[in-house]
Amino acid sequence: MSYEMIAIVMFSSMMLMLMTGQRVFGAIGFVGALAGVLLWGTGGVDIPFSSAMKLMKWYPLLTLPMFVFMGYVLSESRIADDLYRMFHVWMGPVRGGLAIGTIGLMVLISAMNGLSVAGMAIGATIALPELLRRGYDKIMVTGVIQAGSSLGILVPPSVVLVLYAMIARQPVGQLWLAGVLPGLMMATLFILYIYFRCRLQPELGPVLPAEERDVPMAEKLRLLRAGVLPLVIFAVMMVPFVKGWTSLVESSAVGATAALLAAILKGRMTRRVFEVSVRQTLAISCMFMWIILAALAFGAIFDGLGAVKAIESLFTEKLGLSPWLILILMQLSFIVMGTFLDDTAMLVIVAPLYVPLVDALGFDLIWYGVLYTITTQIAYMTPPFGYNLFLMRAMAPPEIGLRDIYRSIIPFVFVMTVALSLVMLFPQIALWLPGYVYGQ
Repeated sequence: MSYEMIAIVMFSSMMLMLMTGQRVFGAIGFVGALAGVLLWGTGGVDIPFSSAMKLMKWYPLLTLPMFVFMGYVLSESRIADDLYRMFHVWMGPVRGGLAIGTIGLMVLISAMNGLSVAGMAIGATIALPELLRRGYDKIMVTGVIQAGSSLGILVPPSVVLVLYAMIARQPVGQLWLAGVLPGLMMATLFILYIYFRCRLQPELGPVLPAEERDVPMAEKLRLLRAGVLPLVIFAVMMVPFVKGWTSLVESSAVGATAALLAAILKGRMTRRVFEVSVRQTLAISCMFMWIILAALAFGAIFDGLGAVKAIESLFTEKLGLSPWLILILMQLSFIVMGTFLDDTAMLVIVAPLYVPLVDALGFDLIWYGVLYTITTQIAYMTPPFGYNLFLMRAMAPPEIGLRDIYRSIIPFVFVMTVALSLVMLFPQIALWLPGYVYGQ
């Protein structure tokens, strides 16, 4: 059997195992281990074992539980409630102001957490009931929460970019900085869409009643301080890292400690909050570890075959495809896989194939990490089985049906596609900030 055919059989077997409903790490690891034994005998186990040891020695991986813990402490202590109240008061007089404030809330939550699930949970439990109660269009606001929560995997400290950094062997700090401007650009595009649509159709996002807008300036300023807190935590964590005063791991520990102190000083660090935060941190960290171990094992076997070079030759020499066309086909494949897989599974499945191919085609791997992340955001919201669609269905009130959820994401997927196209056409949107900071 040729190397190309072995690679196709491995990849097809892995996809088939995933379709049977097996756990992601079990499906990927089983195919990798079986292929190693069949190809090289019992000595084949040394290849994935060596990759696993590289993971255990990868010091920046310690950032993962730190950031997850920081996010859960801030979420469970309900600091996000104060944030939404701040946006409620300051943005209420604007048509669609609460929906615009919800996007702002999601950006701050993303800067605290790094996971889209946290933004979705906060948006669905805090923002959605308030928006519906004040007469906002249910289809529009459902899309707002889904689109806003997806920013969590792009705005630093993005956990997805940490995983990409490890698999692609790229600096986490540069990837985080590369995600800042595209993330803010996408949030700005969401806000512009909401603003102009509510100007054209005022019934979609009515202004707050006069009695609710009549809040003393002292109260407005007090609420404004609630919005400053997450920014202070983010600055305390990121500024020393960007300045080179601390390492990435040390910065993550600073962020986790700052979040814990903020919850204590606000009197919200109860036994329940601490226990839930620790349990969820342990569960998510272990899940990521198992998936990464399986992905590295599979990737080591896959790469050992020379499969990446064979596929590169197939695309560029035998089929004669241009590098840009190959890149676009990769992005389309992410959107297809996103209909039934989450971001981590997508990354670990295709990274052994795509990352070396992107490098061989001459593209920047930092830039490609941002492209992957934005495409994942789009895939999360693409019917019929987008990850965010079913999360929203599980959390939304009964009056919002699955058809409403599907309709709600259409304009936001279009906006995200525009953002993706801009980053593809103008790579400096992603590369300018890391180049500027690290160039200093």
